[in-house]
Amino acid sequence: MKLIVGLGNPGKQYEKTRHNYGFMVLDALRERLSSHGAGKWELSRKFNAEICGTNYGGERVILAKPMTFMNESGLSVQLLAHYYKILPADILIIHDDKDLQLGLVKVQFDRGHAGHNGVRSIIERLHTQAFARVRLGIAPNNLKKMADTADFVLDKFGLLERGTVRQATDEALKETLTFINKK
Repeated sequence: MKLIVGLGNPGKQYEKTRHNYGFMVLDALRERLSSHGAGKWELSRKFNAEICGTNYGGERVILAKPMTFMNESGLSVQLLAHYYKILPADILIIHDDKDLQLGLVKVQFDRGHAGHNGVRSIIERLHTQAFARVRLGIAPNNLKKMADTADFVLDKFGLLERGTVRQATDEALKETLTFINKK
């Protein structure tokens, strides 16, 4: 069984913001897996997350979007991993990364949080960093736009950025499906 978690913040005001890029990729993944039985998102109070499940390539897959706000994402991940008895090596976290150029997608395993509070929370709750991550670059060409990091990550992607975001989302989906199929 695999657990795929997209990071973001709940609420309409955060939809389509850079910090919700993980949610956006997970929505695209759910859509792609709908032909494999992935249903609609259901809010689970037990896990404090929107979840859906499916089977893909003979593997049971749980998709989750924590509804805890970014800095407490580890709570939902911990609850899901414990309940379903999912090992950290079978967990993939998809999240935005302000240290990577917009459009870059980087897959890593067993790495530190690099200042990302959602990943920090997951490491603290799981007591390990031995899980996989898909890092989604959001850094602009002009780094002056990131002078106030909080404002930058909570802002929506610009019109000229959206094509790059779509291409990077496709790459992230390919990497995620590869992870699911890895035994």
